[in-house]
Amino acid sequence: MNWHQLTEISQLEELVALSQSQKVLILKHSTRCSISAMALDRLERSWDDGNGISAYYLDLIQYRNISNAIAEKFNVEHQSPQVLVLDKGEVVYTASHMGISYSDIVA
Repeated sequence: MNWHQLTEISQLEELVALSQSQKVLILKHSTRCSISAMALDRLERSWDDGNGISAYYLDLIQYRNISNAIAEKFNVEHQSPQVLVLDKGEVVYTASHMGISYSDIVA
C-alpha cells in the first residue's frame, strides 16, 4: 500500500483540492493501540493500489494537532483508528475501529 504521510495542517487544503479529481482516504492511526494496528493491517491486506484512491496516513500520536484540525475542518468526531474518504471536498465515508471496511471505502 502506497501511503502518503500527513505531517502538516496545510496539507488538508491540498487534500480537499486533490479530492476534486479523485477520492482521498485519510487514516488516523494510533501507534499505541492494538485495535488501531488491527484495523491498519486489515486495510492494508485488502488494499488495491489500482482503486483510484490516494491514501494518506496520519500518526495521530505524533501529530495530534492535525487530527484535531481534521475533526474541526470536516465536522467529524475524533476517533482512533478512523478513516475518512473525501470526494469533491466533502466527507463521503467515515468509520472507526473495526467498522473500517475496504469494500465500503471503494463503493
